[in-house]
Amino acid sequence: MTDVTDKVERAIARFERVTQQIDQREGPARESARRERERLNASLARTLVTILVAVGAIWLAATFIGLLLKPIGMFGFLGAVAASIVVAVAVMARGGRRAITAPAPAADLPNGLMVERFDSYLYRARRALPAAAQGQINAISGLLPSLRETLERVETLDPNAQDARRLMSTHLPGLIDRYARVPPAFRQEKDGEGKTVDERLVEGLAAGRQALAETAEQLARADMAAFETQGRFIKSRYGEERIDS
Repeated sequence: MTDVTDKVERAIARFERVTQQIDQREGPARESARRERERLNASLARTLVTILVAVGAIWLAATFIGLLLKPIGMFGFLGAVAASIVVAVAVMARGGRRAITAPAPAADLPNGLMVERFDSYLYRARRALPAAAQGQINAISGLLPSLRETLERVETLDPNAQDARRLMSTHLPGLIDRYARVPPAFRQEKDGEGKTVDERLVEGLAAGRQALAETAEQLARADMAAFETQGRFIKSRYGEERIDS
């Protein structure tokens, strides 16, 4: 009877692990991919608008010269066409390069934009990491939408916001970038404490995830405290007795 119970418990535990892995793969990872597609579409739209404005300015200048100064002629027309092509290619190359690389967020970005850039950075970096680290990346990605909503309402110099900003712009990207520099053949070698490079990566990501979660909780509790204070003020200022009267 005990053996049967143990087998059932092991089967349940295995099922829970598999379910958790599926949830992580189809939950935060899927949402991260969706947000990245939205960012790419928005970037493409901005690139197209920039091209239209730049090409329009070139042809407006050509029209102005042709009507008010002197006819531009065939060579002027071909020059305007060539300039339009060069500008369009340059703008597309610049926008495409930004979309493909998705570097770590700069330290001077506004709060909301920093979270967005960090989200994109994690999405691009995730595929090169081991499975256990990808699970931590998924967990971090799941925190970012609500964290962005909170940080957008907070001043950049807020201590909690500063902690989150350092994690997103310096510490976590630095950890991932340093891991990428380690040759794959050396990532399973154990250090002085008996831990591999992969294990160190997972530990660092887990610590960063916990720190971001705590920061988000502290900021949320600050909003709750401000709401409670406002509610008490309104109750004391416009209490039930005054409303009834």
